[in-house]
Amino acid sequence: QVQLVESGGGLVQAGESLRLSCAASERIFSVNDMGWYRQAPGKQRESVAISTSPGRTHYADSVLGRFTISRDKAKNSVHLQMNSLKPEDTGVYYCRAVGIAGNFWGQGTQVTVSS
Repeated sequence: QVQLVESGGGLVQAGESLRLSCAASERIFSVNDMGWYRQAPGKQRESVAISTSPGRTHYADSVLGRFTISRDKAKNSVHLQMNSLKPEDTGVYYCRAVGIAGNFWGQGTQVTVSS
Protein backbone atom coordinates (compact mmCIF):
# COMPACT_ATOMS: atom_id res chain seq x y z
CA GLN A 1 0.00 0.00 0.00
CA VAL A 2 1.31 3.41 -0.95
CA GLN A 3 2.30 5.66 1.93
CA LEU A 4 3.18 9.32 1.99
CA VAL A 5 5.83 10.15 4.55
CA GLU A 6 6.29 13.72 5.74
CA SER A 7 9.33 15.13 7.48
CA GLY A 8 10.74 18.48 8.53
CA GLY A 9 8.30 19.69 11.14
CA GLY A 10 9.41 21.11 14.45
CA LEU A 11 9.33 23.96 16.93
CA VAL A 12 10.56 27.36 15.76
CA GLN A 13 10.21 30.97 16.76
CA ALA A 14 8.18 33.50 14.85
CA GLY A 15 10.07 34.77 11.83
CA GLU A 16 12.08 31.62 11.33
CA SER A 17 11.83 29.08 8.52
CA LEU A 18 11.09 25.40 8.07
CA ARG A 19 11.13 23.10 5.08
CA LEU A 20 8.69 20.22 4.92
CA SER A 21 9.20 17.25 2.66
CA CYS A 22 6.88 14.47 1.55
CA ALA A 23 7.78 11.36 -0.40
CA ALA A 24 5.76 8.40 -1.58
CA SER A 25 6.87 4.95 -0.44
CA GLU A 26 6.53 3.74 -3.99
CA ARG A 27 5.70 5.20 -7.34
CA ILE A 28 2.11 6.40 -7.61
CA PHE A 29 0.83 6.08 -11.13
CA SER A 30 -0.44 9.27 -12.77
CA VAL A 31 -0.44 11.66 -9.84
CA ASN A 32 -2.24 14.83 -10.81
CA ASP A 33 -2.05 17.05 -7.78
CA MET A 34 0.19 17.08 -4.73
CA GLY A 35 -0.16 19.51 -1.93
CA TRP A 36 0.01 20.49 1.69
CA TYR A 37 -2.83 20.93 4.12
CA ARG A 38 -2.83 21.87 7.77
CA GLN A 39 -5.07 21.52 10.76
CA ALA A 40 -4.81 23.81 13.73
CA PRO A 41 -6.19 22.77 17.12
CA GLY A 42 -9.97 23.06 17.14
CA LYS A 43 -10.13 23.98 13.46
CA GLN A 44 -10.90 22.18 10.23
CA ARG A 45 -8.19 21.00 7.89
CA GLU A 46 -7.39 23.63 5.28
CA SER A 47 -5.47 23.78 2.05
CA VAL A 48 -2.11 25.54 2.30
CA ALA A 49 -0.40 25.01 -1.05
CA ILE A 50 -1.17 22.79 -4.02
CA SER A 51 0.85 21.88 -7.10
CA THR A 52 -1.31 20.73 -10.00
CA SER A 53 -0.34 18.50 -12.90
CA PRO A 54 -0.25 21.32 -15.48
CA GLY A 55 2.41 22.97 -13.32
CA ARG A 56 0.27 25.53 -11.58
CA THR A 57 0.45 26.36 -7.90
CA HIS A 58 -2.24 27.58 -5.60
CA TYR A 59 -1.69 29.10 -2.16
CA ALA A 60 -3.91 30.04 0.71
CA ASP A 61 -4.07 33.82 1.07
CA SER A 62 -2.60 33.57 4.55
CA VAL A 63 0.67 32.05 3.28
CA LEU A 64 1.04 33.81 -0.06
CA GLY A 65 4.50 35.31 -0.37
CA ARG A 66 5.87 33.35 2.58
CA PHE A 67 5.46 29.69 1.55
CA THR A 68 6.70 28.03 -1.62
CA ILE A 69 5.70 24.59 -2.85
CA SER A 70 7.99 22.59 -5.11
CA ARG A 71 7.52 19.19 -6.62
CA ASP A 72 9.55 16.39 -8.14
CA LYS A 73 7.11 14.51 -10.34
CA ALA A 74 9.54 11.71 -11.13
CA LYS A 75 9.98 10.94 -7.43
CA ASN A 76 6.39 11.69 -6.39
CA SER A 77 7.74 14.06 -3.80
CA VAL A 78 6.71 17.53 -2.76
CA HIS A 79 8.28 20.14 -0.51
CA LEU A 80 7.05 23.19 1.30
CA GLN A 81 9.46 25.98 2.12
CA MET A 82 7.96 28.07 4.90
CA ASN A 83 9.52 31.44 5.64
CA SER A 84 8.58 34.20 8.04
CA LEU A 85 6.58 31.78 10.13
CA LYS A 86 3.87 33.12 12.39
CA PRO A 87 2.23 31.61 15.47
CA GLU A 88 -0.97 31.19 13.45
CA ASP A 89 0.91 28.79 11.16
CA THR A 90 0.97 26.29 14.02
CA GLY A 91 -0.71 22.98 13.27
CA VAL A 92 -0.31 19.51 11.88
CA TYR A 93 0.73 19.63 8.24
CA TYR A 94 -0.42 16.86 5.93
CA CYS A 95 0.79 15.89 2.50
CA ARG A 96 -1.73 14.75 -0.10
CA ALA A 97 -1.43 13.14 -3.52
CA VAL A 98 -4.37 12.78 -5.87
CA GLY A 99 -4.40 10.85 -9.10
CA ILE A 100 -5.80 7.96 -11.06
CA ALA A 101 -4.58 5.54 -8.38
CA GLY A 102 -6.53 7.31 -5.69
CA ASN A 103 -6.35 9.89 -2.95
CA PHE A 104 -3.45 9.50 -0.52
CA TRP A 105 -2.67 11.30 2.72
CA GLY A 106 0.42 11.34 4.90
CA GLN A 107 0.33 10.87 8.64
CA GLY A 108 1.09 14.52 9.34
CA THR A 109 3.99 16.43 10.84
CA GLN A 110 3.68 18.95 13.65
CA VAL A 111 4.73 22.54 13.12
CA THR A 112 4.76 24.80 16.16
CA VAL A 113 5.63 28.47 15.94
CA SER A 114 6.20 30.30 19.19
CA SER A 115 5.78 34.05 19.55
